[in-house]
Amino acid sequence: MHIHNLGFPRIGAKRELKFSLEKYWRGEITQAEFLTSCKQLRQQNWQLQHDAGVEWLPVGDFAHYDHVLNTTLMLGLAPERFVANDSNALDLEFRVARGQAPSGCQCAASDMTKWFNTNYHYIVPELNENLLASLTPVNAQSLISQCEEAKQVSDKTKAVLLGPISYLYLSVCQDEEKLSLLPALLVRYRALLEQLSLAGITWLQLDEPVLGLELDEIWQDAFTSAYQQLDKGRLKLLLTSYFASIDHHVELIKPLDFDGLHIDLVTQEKDVTAIVNALPEHWVISLGVINGRNIWKTDLVSVYQKLQPLYRQLNDRLWIAPSCSLLHSPVDLQQESKLDAEFKSWLAFAKQKCEELTLLKYALEHENSDEITLYSNAALARCVSKRIHNESVRTRINGLSHDDFHRKQSFLERKVVQQKALNLPILPTTTIGSFPQTGDIREVRAKWRRKEITEKQYQSLIEEEIRNTIIKQEDIGLDVLVHGEAERNDMVEYFGELLEGVAFTQFAWVQSYGSRCVKPPIIFGDVSRKQAMTISWINYAQSLTDRPVKAMLTGPITILCWSFVRDDISREDVAKQIALAISDEVVDLVDNGTQIIQIDEPAIREGMPIKQSEWQSYLSWATAAFCLSAAKAPAKTQIHSHMCYSEFNDILPAIIALDADVLTVETTRSNMALLDAFDEQAYPNDLGPGVYDIHTPNVPEVDWMVDLLEKAQKYIPIERLWVNPDCGLKTRSWQETKLALENMVTAVKKLRSAYSN
Repeated sequence: MHIHNLGFPRIGAKRELKFSLEKYWRGEITQAEFLTSCKQLRQQNWQLQHDAGVEWLPVGDFAHYDHVLNTTLMLGLAPERFVANDSNALDLEFRVARGQAPSGCQCAASDMTKWFNTNYHYIVPELNENLLASLTPVNAQSLISQCEEAKQVSDKTKAVLLGPISYLYLSVCQDEEKLSLLPALLVRYRALLEQLSLAGITWLQLDEPVLGLELDEIWQDAFTSAYQQLDKGRLKLLLTSYFASIDHHVELIKPLDFDGLHIDLVTQEKDVTAIVNALPEHWVISLGVINGRNIWKTDLVSVYQKLQPLYRQLNDRLWIAPSCSLLHSPVDLQQESKLDAEFKSWLAFAKQKCEELTLLKYALEHENSDEITLYSNAALARCVSKRIHNESVRTRINGLSHDDFHRKQSFLERKVVQQKALNLPILPTTTIGSFPQTGDIREVRAKWRRKEITEKQYQSLIEEEIRNTIIKQEDIGLDVLVHGEAERNDMVEYFGELLEGVAFTQFAWVQSYGSRCVKPPIIFGDVSRKQAMTISWINYAQSLTDRPVKAMLTGPITILCWSFVRDDISREDVAKQIALAISDEVVDLVDNGTQIIQIDEPAIREGMPIKQSEWQSYLSWATAAFCLSAAKAPAKTQIHSHMCYSEFNDILPAIIALDADVLTVETTRSNMALLDAFDEQAYPNDLGPGVYDIHTPNVPEVDWMVDLLEKAQKYIPIERLWVNPDCGLKTRSWQETKLALENMVTAVKKLRSAYSN
């Protein structure tokens, strides 16, 4: 039996990658210094896994920005607009990812979207026939070099690469049908595998997570054709899929020339024994037995009992691993010195998950479950802990009725009342919520948490920032203002800290995209609101201006999806609990005179199951949770919501069912192409398609924004259009934010003049 890992968190235990990236982008370190820091971080990651008992170390899971982008660059498929006359490979990578780098031209960054049903964002490959036919060479040297680096830690290394079918499936194509590009793509994959084989690499982990989907016959045929054509040379291929069961594709997989298969046992719906028996007898069988996407200790006794007969059957053919890459887990629980001892005893982060595999291997090989029994007792203790139960919350959930999930008036009735109350111009301008979080703001919050300043001093400093933010928005000319969220560390973490049943860590950071990391709350018990969460800040902001100020709340599904969630009750029940807490805040805001409330739900699409046959069940309770949070708002209160990086085609009926008065969405990177979904079904409420991509430092030009809004009018009548950035402005600087928003307002004035009649 062998222990291996599919991937490890690349950011570092103390977010070393984040800080190194941002220093390089700011010009504070050289390229050589940045690359040296990355090499050191890779070595630390391999050493940590090796010391925890991982035998086959993953190589190629590390990325400066994104592993899908790594694949694009190795295949020589960077879009043409980024490449012209530039041999700086590192800066090319960052221009594709964020539209800007220390050298080279500024360009529109490649699109970015969620990696299946996770909060990780990948850079979407842009493919076309000319690009695939170009002479740009395939180059696996970076992966080969990293395999050589890893040998300093272990002589057992396993290269990791995204497979061709998943790569093509996740790409966007200009004009051509995706599958028409497969032959040309396979030419490049064959060249890549040939380089890896000649370099003497033994095992190649080929990730094909699309196998968890219910692929139609055309894509199934493409999978068969692709792997019949790939020449693996001397490589051994471990086919890997995760996030969903693959029992429906076993017949597709087993005739092909692989040397092993990884099965995500955490999501596997049927007895895995039948799958194992159906596969070739010489294949390695890798079982993902540790949940790579949550932070609870594993009940190793239960896993041991499942694996014991399989180990007796497979012996050396059995490999054990986490269910998926540990990219989605924090690095090391040992850093959490301030966590309550009982609570900490329930948890396992990436390092501890590797150690769990070592405990499990020892128990299986020695047929001795004593040590894992003690471990599992600690893992199961939380399920009977009195800390997780709140009877008043359960009583409220059981008492919900149909009316609790619906607003009393239709959108058309509400729009008339709201327009009379707000008196907004055509094409009203606003932002999504947050404004730049400067170092000064972060330091104020840090001093307050360390009790270096008093509550009164803290409040005064945050109010000063809110005042400045309101003044700047008025000077820019925005119609609906926000208070800027200076008091918030993160849109989920902030609310989680004010909810019962939710816990927090100091260092449990997880990468969201590039240098952006989040520290997910841990929902361990029944959720309820401790106190009012936003009212004092919103009331203060509104007292400074005659223009309406939006109150900003995070929706129940986003809090659910961007947290580590308890697994002893259903996610649906947890979502309802959170929705009731948000509903309580809505009621208080309305009672305090707030006219506009935004309930953000960027994660609704992300939370969908991998298999389409399971979508409707999820969407029914997810939309119900949002509606529950907003239902008590009267007609005069305008409810906004925000979504980003969502495929509207998949969820348009659910988006409409949210019944938000105004929906703001990310559309800039796709050049409004995401609105094509509205060709199939018209969106009936107000819509704010983003015209400013906040994930790049580039300042959009006025004419670009005018063009985007004119495209948007093909889908939404101008009287129902709002104008806003794609997302919050937290990560941007004030200088670029001011210029971009001024351009946005200028673009709107041009259109208002054109449509004045």
